[in-house]
Amino acid sequence: MRVCRVGLVGAGGVAQRHARVLGGFPDVEILGVADVARGAAQELAAAHGARTFADVDELLAAGPDAVYVCVPPFAHGPVEEKVIAAGVPMFVEKPVAVDLDTAERIADLVARRGLLTGVGHHWRYLHVVEQARELLAGRRVRMVSGAWLDKVPPVDWWARRDRSGGPVVEQAAHVLDLMRALVGEVTEVTAYGDGTPPPVEGADIDSVTTATLRFADGAVGTLAAACVLGWKHRAGLEILADGLALALAEDGLTIRDADGERHVPADPDAARIAVDRAFVDAVRGVGDDVRVPYAEALGTQRLALAIASSAATGRPVALPTGTAATPQVVVPAQRGVGVDA
Repeated sequence: MRVCRVGLVGAGGVAQRHARVLGGFPDVEILGVADVARGAAQELAAAHGARTFADVDELLAAGPDAVYVCVPPFAHGPVEEKVIAAGVPMFVEKPVAVDLDTAERIADLVARRGLLTGVGHHWRYLHVVEQARELLAGRRVRMVSGAWLDKVPPVDWWARRDRSGGPVVEQAAHVLDLMRALVGEVTEVTAYGDGTPPPVEGADIDSVTTATLRFADGAVGTLAAACVLGWKHRAGLEILADGLALALAEDGLTIRDADGERHVPADPDAARIAVDRAFVDAVRGVGDDVRVPYAEALGTQRLALAIASSAATGRPVALPTGTAATPQVVVPAQRGVGVDA
């Protein structure tokens, strides 16, 4: 394949970002754009000399080599099903769904078809993430704390739980994904939301959420998510291991150990380019560096939704290990009901 012909489903901000990156690759042609907002699709297509398609069916009929699914969380599912049925490699922006059933169904279809996929967890392509992994090798991680403290983005669906999934699912998923990548799988979470939405019309999400996490290897962790500010205040995580403290964010890694403290800067734009470059190379058969295929993103989706579920119910949620699919609410033992007091 000399040139990879890419179709975009969605014409919002994230689709525009991918289009800018893909349009800068000499071996990529943006074939066209489909969006329910036809005007937005026409504008994005025109900016890249591409076609406008009425819907995903028409786009697929044009024979793309790959499709980027850049739709809001609530719109995932039907688009992916059609792309999978057509057997076209698929890049999906995170979060992959607003609910677990949709994500599980798509993951199963992808596995059955053996389809090449990628998901937009671009933080995995920060070079400092690999440096953090090397520093942690051979050390026991004791504790991790993550945070995403931000504002409500200026899109009307974001503050609706049934549309975005809330801040933990839509924003903090990046932090949770790095927790999984660097510390391991989480086996149980307990979370609390404040029950008060941010001051945005129609909002029904929690303004703030806190969670505790227990990891399979014994490490413990916390997550804090907030959307009550007028700016992005902090997004990243801190990891404590024996003799080592790491603070990791999009813009760099701070290391503190017996040799003192040092900071390694990072370039988030380079990571955004790298995630697209890796997927295109895989589609063209000249690379194999897709770090988050759909099946891997499903693990992060399960974790984010487990936290959201725990915050909604006030109960701990146990996450599956191995191939089990559905997180389970943990019912606390009651004294005097078949349990030793």
